[in-house]
Amino acid sequence: MTAILAAIPPNVLAAIPAPPSSTLELGPLTIRFYGLMIAFGVIAAVTIAARRWEARGGHPDDISSIAIWAVPAGLVGARLYHVITDNQRYRDAWLEAVKIWRPGLGIPGGLLLGVSAGVWVAHKRGIRDINGLLAAAIPAIPVAQAIGRLGNWFNQEIFGPPSDLPWALRVDPEFRPAQYAENETFHPAFLYEGLFNLCLAAVLIFLDARRWLKPGQMVPTWIFGYGVGRFLVEAIRTDAATEIFGIRVNHWISGTAVVVGIIWFVWAGRRADRMAATAATTATGADGADGSDTTSGPRSADGAIDSNGDGTGDAKADEAGDAKADGDR
Repeated sequence: MTAILAAIPPNVLAAIPAPPSSTLELGPLTIRFYGLMIAFGVIAAVTIAARRWEARGGHPDDISSIAIWAVPAGLVGARLYHVITDNQRYRDAWLEAVKIWRPGLGIPGGLLLGVSAGVWVAHKRGIRDINGLLAAAIPAIPVAQAIGRLGNWFNQEIFGPPSDLPWALRVDPEFRPAQYAENETFHPAFLYEGLFNLCLAAVLIFLDARRWLKPGQMVPTWIFGYGVGRFLVEAIRTDAATEIFGIRVNHWISGTAVVVGIIWFVWAGRRADRMAATAATTATGADGADGSDTTSGPRSADGAIDSNGDGTGDAKADEAGDAKADGDR
């Protein structure tokens, strides 16, 4: 046993091992772990969102009904984003582009189309509190992303430069970039992004629980946070990617997400303040019309309206005072 351990390189003992296989064979059925992780992520997200929506007074079945449309839309959007941004891979094999079960999903496209489809279905179902629905559902999305990222481990993809850190990822030779063919362990970029997404989900839930976000600010906060995390992860990825002016496309998208998130956050906050002010004004006006005494004018010493200004009050008020005096006796 000692001889076996001595034969293993030191960095391998301190590294995340490469997966034994990317597929699971069940008789004639072949299941890709990549797709399985995505499915697990969807189940986790639907469960979390349903419980949070129910806690807000909504019906948990709303989330399942929305997911039926939002999840396929998200997968299509993710595939479209990948094919568009990495179109050079499919120029001579366009049929490969429609094979959505194969690796190659662009998360930004999936999030955009999936969330848009979810909001559309919510409107169709007659859900009026869209901001509340989004506040309940959005924190579940980074959790799904984090679980889905585990699929990249099975595919041995989305890793950074070589590393000897204890959590470095061992990559088999056929998956290593040509310039790093002699290196065995690399930064697990997919794991970094997954952990960041879990932290982002926790922060969103915390902010929502403390009521620190105004109505409509959950989505831009999530967009901003995801943009920051993705920008950092893209900085260490070593896989080939389409570039614009020498900068990776996903860097452009992430930077845009950060800017859009900030602008949207400010706009949503101001809109929420205006709506609150309008509601307060409306409520004040309603108070004056609900039977409360809003009559103005000078009053006599006994509180009666003094329309003639001589301090004696109106005749009716005087008669009422006399009658009250007689009754007091």
